[in-house]
Amino acid sequence: MLPSHPTTQLLEAILFAEKAHRGQARKGAEKQPYISHPLEVMYLLWQHGVRDVVVLCAAVLHDTIEDTAVTPTDIERQFGSEILALVLELTDDKSLPKAERKRLQVVHAPHKSAGAAAIKAADKLCNLRDLRRTPPEDWTAERRQEYTAWAAQVVANLPPIPPASKPPLRKSWQ
Repeated sequence: MLPSHPTTQLLEAILFAEKAHRGQARKGAEKQPYISHPLEVMYLLWQHGVRDVVVLCAAVLHDTIEDTAVTPTDIERQFGSEILALVLELTDDKSLPKAERKRLQVVHAPHKSAGAAAIKAADKLCNLRDLRRTPPEDWTAERRQEYTAWAAQVVANLPPIPPASKPPLRKSWQ
């Protein structure tokens, strides 16, 4: 059953993501609990004026299918098809080799919806901030530079993201 109030839905998404990512840690030297990442992505969007609860929920759920046992059915059942659609736009196919997944992120970037583009840009920015603050101990300077160049390429290929106060991040939000 879908929550009746948008704030309830966002809080449910946060709790859902926390449970899904429980026990996971970020790659950085500090090994922060993984949930800090999707929360930071969501908060960055909030700081930039995004108040669309569907986009904020998708931001906090953006890695659940890719990195946990959560299925698309789980998200659709709990949060509906609109949030699921955004999460799926942001989900890599883990059955593909890593190099192919990275290549496809660049190729698919121009075709993202406005909401998915905003989340993807925030995701990459948060990853780059973490990489600067606390890089994984086994990442060489060259690997960090390669990641930075790739992330910049993904973001550069995203469609323009409308300001939060301008056209909606979702077609149906009008």
